[in-house]
Amino acid sequence: MSEPLTAIGLMSGTSLDGVDAALMRTDGEGFLEFGPTFSQPYSRDLKIFVNRAIKAAKEGRDGAADIGKAAGEVTQIHAEVVEELLERAGVKRHQVDIVGFHGQTIFHKPSRPPIVSPEDQGRTWQIGDGQALADEVGIDVVYNFRAADIMMGGEGAPLAPIYHAALVRKLGREHPVGVLNLGGVGNITFVPEGGKESGLVAFDCGPGNGLIDEWMTLKTGEAMDKNGEAARRGMVHTEVLRMMLLAPYMRRKPPKSLDRYDFKLDHVLDLKVDDGAATLTAFSAACVRASEQFLPTPVGEWIVCGGGRHNLAMMEALGKAVGGTILTAEDVGWRGDDLEAECFAYLAVRSLKKLPISFPRTTRAPHPLQGGVFCKAAK
Repeated sequence: MSEPLTAIGLMSGTSLDGVDAALMRTDGEGFLEFGPTFSQPYSRDLKIFVNRAIKAAKEGRDGAADIGKAAGEVTQIHAEVVEELLERAGVKRHQVDIVGFHGQTIFHKPSRPPIVSPEDQGRTWQIGDGQALADEVGIDVVYNFRAADIMMGGEGAPLAPIYHAALVRKLGREHPVGVLNLGGVGNITFVPEGGKESGLVAFDCGPGNGLIDEWMTLKTGEAMDKNGEAARRGMVHTEVLRMMLLAPYMRRKPPKSLDRYDFKLDHVLDLKVDDGAATLTAFSAACVRASEQFLPTPVGEWIVCGGGRHNLAMMEALGKAVGGTILTAEDVGWRGDDLEAECFAYLAVRSLKKLPISFPRTTRAPHPLQGGVFCKAAK
């Protein structure tokens, strides 16, 4: 076993709910020792700044002031979160070897082979200044984790599979396990028996919570369908669901990845609030079911992480849609709200140790690829 390092992982997802931070010690392989965590919600103003940046990026306005403003604010809140975590944990900054900084995704459009022109080249964009963060907190930073994979023709996502495999190995499972992350986008990791790195399969399977959140914001002003209450009151419109499942993405073979905004609300716009929530929840679950055909072998155990596991309607829909036992991260002793932050601590250590973070059957990388950009903190 190589020498463990102390790392802080930072994650701000496409749901724009805030920054999660986790302190851990790991060797980037099998050694996992978990430390304190901290979460800071995005302010209303910061959500507005980021949404303006997303709009500018989608419109091709790369140099827009809105993007620069959002990038600065995103970096600042991440610095504040690191300082708060250190204080709460009673840890001095010199005791931390590295910070893994994901940044805030404002655009994600992977390449579509064959790449015959520059327009076919994929792009992913996570705003946040790694060097500025390193200088601000006085700790070295690894960021820009997805770019190397995209440059080599990969999807740039998902990156969590290698961490999921380490977690499943720690559980000692002797059968294949499906790890389902339900954030703004839903993604699946197939972890083979024994958690072997070579057998990992992963891909984005559907919209996760993204469409439901968008629907509730549009119709009620609420950020989400809390506990799935609206969906549980509503009725699933099966014809609408059937139409949504005809989306070309559902037929694409993995590896494949999504931008949160790749799926639209068009099919449900005429539905009542509760019926729309019920139908969109059923759609997210049906996307998981449709994805089972792409797994090497059937999965008898699903471990659900991400915010979607808190949605009772979603968990009920999954139970009806997929085969096997449905468990939450907490059911197996994982910290479901902190998993992605832990992941970027783990990936930062792998990056320092020159270990791969993406693989042919997780992102369509041509071979196992290293990733991340190192930023030395000013002393």
